[in-house]
Amino acid sequence: MIDRKKRFIREQETRFGAGQIDRRSFITALAAAGVAIPAAMSMATRVEAATPRRGGSFKMGMGHGSTTDSLDPSTYENGFMTATGFAFGNCLTEIGPDNALRPELAESYEPIDGGKSWAFTLRKGVEFHNGKTLTADDVIASINYHRGADSTSAAKGVIAPVTDIRKDGDNVVIFDLESPNADFPFLVSDYHLIILPSENGEIDPTAGIGTGGYVVQNFEPGVRMQATRNPNYFKEGAAWFDDIELMSIINVTARQNALLNGEVGMIDRVDPKTVALLSRAPQVEILDLVGSLHYTFPMRLDTPPFGDFDLRMALKLAINRQEIVDKILLGYGTVGNDHPISPIVPFYAEALPQREFDPEQAAAHYRKSGHSGPIQLSTSEAAFAGAVDAALLIQASAKQAGIEIEIVREPKDGYWSNVWNKKGWCACYWNGRPTADWMFASAYVEGTEWNDTAWRNTEAADKFNKLVVEARAELDSAKRREMYFECQRLINEDGGAIVPMFANYIMGIGPGVAHGENVASNLENDGNRATERWWAAS
Repeated sequence: MIDRKKRFIREQETRFGAGQIDRRSFITALAAAGVAIPAAMSMATRVEAATPRRGGSFKMGMGHGSTTDSLDPSTYENGFMTATGFAFGNCLTEIGPDNALRPELAESYEPIDGGKSWAFTLRKGVEFHNGKTLTADDVIASINYHRGADSTSAAKGVIAPVTDIRKDGDNVVIFDLESPNADFPFLVSDYHLIILPSENGEIDPTAGIGTGGYVVQNFEPGVRMQATRNPNYFKEGAAWFDDIELMSIINVTARQNALLNGEVGMIDRVDPKTVALLSRAPQVEILDLVGSLHYTFPMRLDTPPFGDFDLRMALKLAINRQEIVDKILLGYGTVGNDHPISPIVPFYAEALPQREFDPEQAAAHYRKSGHSGPIQLSTSEAAFAGAVDAALLIQASAKQAGIEIEIVREPKDGYWSNVWNKKGWCACYWNGRPTADWMFASAYVEGTEWNDTAWRNTEAADKFNKLVVEARAELDSAKRREMYFECQRLINEDGGAIVPMFANYIMGIGPGVAHGENVASNLENDGNRATERWWAAS
């Protein structure tokens, strides 16, 4: 009987969506079948919203943003700026809603000499917001901005393998690499590498002018970004809204209230503790996606006492990961194993033994380290919802090993510029990357600006850096898998990253917003491209 009713409902939804029956007939038919009228109305609205349309406004309430933010793509360090960059700019490639790589500003790309070089053919007729036509010179100037000895770009490590960038006419850009790299087309989809207009080989990184679906009208760091639709956008079937607004609402309660009150059309970083309550609100959709998001507590090796191997190992063993997952994520995630590669990423080291809470072994390593006295752990809800409570759980479990941890509650504003990547031990989150090499290049290789553990100059770190280069050039998948397994093992064993959990992306969506069947999970908010891919539902 239940299966028959479900089949009937699907048939009516199909007829309504195809225009074979009107809204009244749709609701009448479902009511006759015993479906509650509010539910029937919701179904009708959902089917109507499935067809994208132009128009409307879109406001996003985001749990990111800082007064130190800048439109300069090299500085992007949180989701608010990633979404801002993807609203006004584009990269050579992008991760689509199906989590697969596809061309963006590039029309196509192909390897040369076994992947030691890559040629990208650009789309013709693409215009920047200032009217300039996209050329190979713009690509070269934009990527070169992140390169060089003086660069402080967060993408410096990602494009470090590039030895030269040259053009073949106005429409083809060729990247020469220090060694073959099968994943290179993935790397140029990095959100820092949006293409900006150039003049005489230089770009203005803070102008906020790109090729994207929206033109920036107002940018207030740590507050909001407002933009209007680009009438000359080169993508068909994208950037549906007339205007968009990204709002930085760090406080999770305020963010959820903004959704319930209709002040915003969607929110990210929904607190797992309130998912059940929020989902009971009429017409609020909870979107829960498994991705590569992971919450970390990086220890900087260049800051005492974390340069000591035994001290790092003591803290890794003193953490009850399952307790943190159970109490902080409430089932919306899985236990981590002190490395950044998610189970959904190719070459995940599934066979690597899971590190367990072991207060006796932790105490032994702690004694061997010779350290005494409290160890400071900086935390803030700016890092992730529940970061303060997670730090308190770490404090409590470490106490069982005789390790005293002092919790330092840092201000939310300025956390990413004043605490993360500066203080010795803090809470952090990483969205992860679609490939192992990309994740390593973003945060673990010695040359990247975002090596937030300062993991350098140890025997294991040196071996890791060598392996990363060798693995990206290896075309044999079996050999590559072995190399990436060893890379993950080295981080797990010697690195400064404590990775206790992988968290699902949880978003709340109001009744006025619709999205496609596929929603990317490489980053939150549909790969942080919701402004381009979603549309108004009514």
